[in-house]
Amino acid sequence: MKVDVIAAVAGSGPARAAKQATSTIPIVFASAGEPAGSDLVASLARPGGNLTGFVYSPVDLDPKRLELISELVPQAGTIGLLANPSELSDFQRYMREMQGAAHTKGVQLLVFEATKESEIDAAFASRADQHVGALVVASNAFFTQHGGQLVALAAQYLLPATYHLRGFVAAGGLISYRSRFRDLYRGAGTYVGRILAGAKPADLPVQQPTTFELVVNLKTATALGLTVPPSILARADEVIE
Repeated sequence: MKVDVIAAVAGSGPARAAKQATSTIPIVFASAGEPAGSDLVASLARPGGNLTGFVYSPVDLDPKRLELISELVPQAGTIGLLANPSELSDFQRYMREMQGAAHTKGVQLLVFEATKESEIDAAFASRADQHVGALVVASNAFFTQHGGQLVALAAQYLLPATYHLRGFVAAGGLISYRSRFRDLYRGAGTYVGRILAGAKPADLPVQQPTTFELVVNLKTATALGLTVPPSILARADEVIE
């Protein structure tokens, strides 16, 4: 019997649109944000219905990014977090996790909220008065759109910062850490094959990434007067010189 499969790989929006279009044709998504608890699937372990796939939630890695920037800048007693609450479905939970990560590293966390371009400028301008020694740029589309501005301001204020995409580091940012997108798409392709062979989406758990990519810009580190620890260099997937 022929089985049609819709693969929605551009985020939760296309996956949700595909689900609205059919409740019978299997749908495999990749990089769909956080489907558990939404109207996409019932849970990660038991999706139910006709959707399954591979999910990437960038904000889940922000605590790890805080850990990395603290390791890279051990003298920073206060680490800033540039966040856009409007793009976080549960900002309070997110802040609990970030505060927990800061507590574990023995640093203070100072939050700067920015929902428009001028507030990004203001956050960087005020960081000196707050004695912020490093910055975590939260993972969201708004900051991705203003990547050039963020990297330029970090250079202007000599502020070590960590980001969620390699593109920031290629443009002169210090360090990035993210899931490997290609693994998500490869996994989605595997699920398509299994469904074509007779598996049901409801029986295939939604999976999350298990491999990650760390990129460091040594030229930027030198400009900031930083020595990248061997422990970070050994873990780096790419070192830009």
